[in-house]
Amino acid sequence: MDPIRNPYAPGAGQRPPELAGRDAELDAFDVVLERVARGRPERSIVLTGLRGVGKTVLLNALRSAAVRARWGTGKLEARPDQSLRRPLSAALHTAVRELGRPGDSDAVLGTIKAFALRAAPPKANLRDRWNPGIDVPATTGRADSGDIEIDLVELLTDVGGLAADAGSGVAIFIDEMQDLEPEDISALCAACHEISQSGLPLIVVGAGLPHLPAVLSASKSYSERLFRYTRIDRLDRAAADLALSVPASEEGAGFDDDALAALYELTAGYPYFVQAYGKVAWDVAPRSPISADDVRVGAPEAEAELAVGFFGSRYERATPAEREYLRAMADVAAEGDGDGDVEAVPTAAVAKLLDRTPQSLSPARDALLKKGLIYSGERGKIAFTVPHFGRYLRGSA
Repeated sequence: MDPIRNPYAPGAGQRPPELAGRDAELDAFDVVLERVARGRPERSIVLTGLRGVGKTVLLNALRSAAVRARWGTGKLEARPDQSLRRPLSAALHTAVRELGRPGDSDAVLGTIKAFALRAAPPKANLRDRWNPGIDVPATTGRADSGDIEIDLVELLTDVGGLAADAGSGVAIFIDEMQDLEPEDISALCAACHEISQSGLPLIVVGAGLPHLPAVLSASKSYSERLFRYTRIDRLDRAAADLALSVPASEEGAGFDDDALAALYELTAGYPYFVQAYGKVAWDVAPRSPISADDVRVGAPEAEAELAVGFFGSRYERATPAEREYLRAMADVAAEGDGDGDVEAVPTAAVAKLLDRTPQSLSPARDALLKKGLIYSGERGKIAFTVPHFGRYLRGSA
């Protein structure tokens, strides 16, 4: 098979050639856009799921849908220990420009600039002051109080008002939303609450790890009613087959039934793995249709690539103490039911395996939570954020 024509794309956030299994989410978002455009009430949206299930890909697809609807859009990726002010200002600047209201937007751009400039300490030198690239003067007395909650409510109210005047809407897309600082999460919830009450055409679409709803709920109790939560999971067999077969058919190739069955067994329907194993199976196959034997021949190469790029890069970020904790998690998970990689395990069981007290393991556990290698969906339990990570640890770490 010609490697140049290989259609599969196992990249971080890279859209696969066939976005299979996400029609329900895309259709639901089209309804949200239309309802908001007609002045109907709608909640902002939060997508949650493990790493490798395609949250970022879906987030980008939803943004494309908003662009097609002629909305103003902006996107940012949250990072630990980073204030929301600068990246959100840049995202809103993009959204306002996409609305295409030159002149009318100057006052709102001034508010965005005022909000952004508060990211620097009051006595910061010129070098430390960030220039948001907005040519209009910063507004005085609007979104510049220094209180992130007050400022964000005022900022989004002004942007939403501009969108309403334009007969359009604004959608802000936030990836890795669980990494926002606690005060920023609280302010964002308060602002979304205010926007929803005022009926302005502005929504936030966030994506993050499975514990993101708990993070939001801990910030504001009403967040459970503020957002529409959608769990993004692995593909079922039919969708995984489509993700493989449609791109191949467009290149005049295909898979036989046994090959598709073998690939689903190897990937468990996780979109990133589907792309990784599909790419290697294509490259090693001498001809079409790709067979189960081709899949078996290529599997070690796919596993080696995943061990370095998908699993290994994350494992290398952990300290020796944290790696010990991860391996203990994998061993405890293997003792339970299922595949031992997805289900949460008790922190007490991990401590027992290591013959330590749970309190003595808190620093390692907390560091792994902050690094996004594990998450806690309920008190006293933890799980890997990466599918098949336990299998990787038991096999090679």
